[in-house]
Amino acid sequence: MPIYEYIKSSYSSAANECVEVARNVPGTVAVRDSKHPAGPVLRVTPGAWRALTAYVRRAA
Repeated sequence: MPIYEYIKSSYSSAANECVEVARNVPGTVAVRDSKHPAGPVLRVTPGAWRALTAYVRRAA
């Protein structure tokens, strides 16, 4: 199993209510809930991650 190196979003609150993203494993972007770091991990392709973040930026 790969070792993911997560970073928090710059939008993360002081209460850690945010997602953490790891992009250090080639071909995979891993996303987890910062409140539950031992919980489930969503793994998507870099292309899917770019599409999601582009959609969120347009919708904001």
